Amino acid sequence: MPALSGPRLPPRSGVARQLVVFLHGYGADGNDLIDIGRQWQSVLPDAAFVSPHAPEPCGMAPSGRQWFALTMRDPDERWRGVVKARPTLDAFLDEELGKLGLDESALALVGFSQGTMMALHVGLRRKRAPASIVGFSGALVGPEHLAEATARDAKGGPPRILLTHGDEDQVIPLDALFDASEALAKANIPCEFHLSLGIGHGIDGGGMTQGALFVAAGFGVKLRRKAR
Repeated sequence: MPALSGPRLPPRSGVARQLVVFLHGYGADGNDLIDIGRQWQSVLPDAAFVSPHAPEPCGMAPSGRQWFALTMRDPDERWRGVVKARPTLDAFLDEELGKLGLDESALALVGFSQGTMMALHVGLRRKRAPASIVGFSGALVGPEHLAEATARDAKGGPPRILLTHGDEDQVIPLDALFDASEALAKANIPCEFHLSLGIGHGIDGGGMTQGALFVAAGFGVKLRRKAR
């Protein structure tokens, strides 16, 4: 099983009370998302951020990485891909939490595109649910397998989920968001969503802000309002 590594940011406060793990998209690497952590540090000063490189070199972009191969010809390749990659990511999450002395109540998974597929697949199947899962421009793989999604928090509830998507996404169309939210609802796993108008396959400022606030709320971070 390959060991994952990637760029990381220590907590601004100096003491890690939460862990935010970014999962990049197909053909990118961990450097693609770590800057989000820099933008979120003002909201999450006690969070450590890490953005691991996916375990495989990308077949379509040799300088990038992939969580699993994509040919777009096999309808089952996404499901086989997330299943194969899950143990590696699970082991990484266990190791990172152990280093910091934290449990899943202090964990947030944030994915983009293929990374969202991994965040949902793994986060919904952990022994305990993470505090939050945020998915940008992604999809839920294998909705017919959601009976396996048994991760629950200390209160017996599923993880909090936020899905964000651009309405002009040509790589993973907006329908993927509605398909995912509908499938999750049928499995009694509620989720919230945010639409980024005029945005393609990417993350805009509104989505970034919503993601930060959602993760903060999942950690129980109380945000101070600026005095007028």
